[in-house]
Amino acid sequence: MSRLSRVMDTGVGRAPRARVTGWLRALRGDLWTVRADPLPPSTRLRRLPHGLLCLAAFGITVGGTGDLTDNGHLPSGLALLAAAGQGGALVLGLWRPVPAWWLSLGAFTLIAATVRTRMGFDLETYTWPWTAAGIIAELLVLLLLALRVPTRAAVAALVVTAFLTWVFESLWTGEAYDTTGVLAVSLFTVVVILGSALRGRREARAQLLEQTTLTAEERTRRTLLEERSRIARELHDVVAHHMSVISIQAQVAPHLVENPPDELRENLAGIRQNALEALTELRRVLGVLRSEHIGPGEPPDGLGDGFAPHAPQPTLDRLDALVENTRAVGREVATDISGERRPLPPGVELSAYRIVQEALSNALRHAPGAPITVRLTYEPDGLEVEIVNGRPTGPAPPSTGAGHGLLGMRERVAMLGGTMTAHPWHWDGFKVTAFLPDTPPVDTPGTDDPTALRKGTS
Repeated sequence: MSRLSRVMDTGVGRAPRARVTGWLRALRGDLWTVRADPLPPSTRLRRLPHGLLCLAAFGITVGGTGDLTDNGHLPSGLALLAAAGQGGALVLGLWRPVPAWWLSLGAFTLIAATVRTRMGFDLETYTWPWTAAGIIAELLVLLLLALRVPTRAAVAALVVTAFLTWVFESLWTGEAYDTTGVLAVSLFTVVVILGSALRGRREARAQLLEQTTLTAEERTRRTLLEERSRIARELHDVVAHHMSVISIQAQVAPHLVENPPDELRENLAGIRQNALEALTELRRVLGVLRSEHIGPGEPPDGLGDGFAPHAPQPTLDRLDALVENTRAVGREVATDISGERRPLPPGVELSAYRIVQEALSNALRHAPGAPITVRLTYEPDGLEVEIVNGRPTGPAPPSTGAGHGLLGMRERVAMLGGTMTAHPWHWDGFKVTAFLPDTPPVDTPGTDDPTALRKGTS
């Protein structure tokens, strides 16, 4: 055999051995441990299963002691010790299932060995190697084990238990007895299969719940980013307009002063140059934002602006047209404007218009036939917007929207440093109230917590 052949043969032989060694190492880690693994309380029954298992352990101890004393002809002290081992294994299994299984197996070995040496009375009626109490105890211990350890560990424990039963029945011959090995191993197999299936189901539900939570959080975060992109796309028009005005004013200013000094000309030229550069960058960013398709926050109910994407952003001057569009689809809409009407900053006007637009869209989707009232109150320090819809006259159809209309409203209000509430109103209605200040603080914090925003989604 060549060197190459020997090397290849050795490599081929090592792979199965490595797999077997790894499997045995994992099995030893599963079954040769005393780690704690408490049985969690039931969702509905709370601690009732723990109490029932403790009661069963007490019954196994008492019943097993009597059986071993009367039928197994063991001394009362030894019988109590062996039966207490089986009952204690069941209680220990509530917190440490693997050591509990070893304790139960040790108690079984002690009982089978000592009873076998004392056989000679009632040979035809005494059960061996498993007693009735021992079968019940081992069933419950294996169930607790299979519920909390990997399937390979539960199967290995079942194999060890069956092998030990076979050793006692096959290798220890002599007196006749009523065998319980086949029945016990069959019941143990059923219990291990049941416990492993329940454990797999519990893990699958936990993974599904975790994945659902992560998906909901990711969907909310994505919708939040899309809404912020839409707001930025709209506000870029406003900012670009102001930058254009600054550039024009800086260019015209030197001509309004007779014999302006050179320093003034240089400063105004610098202002104009900076404004033009900023305007160029804004147009680039705006081009990127406008290249995206219309996001999910766009109203799907025919309440759009009716303008092209490059048209100026709407203000409250177009509120009447928005209300008329809603009335055109057969809804009753009332408007109430109080206070001294005055021009507001472009961002406030745009946000107020979008809030009314989104609230009307929500009312059309979720409250069919309900009357709607739009109120604008001009306060000395800002604008209060209120949209109320009454009780719907019929069931709402399934919505095909993204379901995050209120999230966009909250983003706009938070951007301006205002406040907003959205909650059910009288007789199955709904009310949205937002206050938009005239002069929002410069360091207005954003709304970055998706879990908090999720509570206000529509």
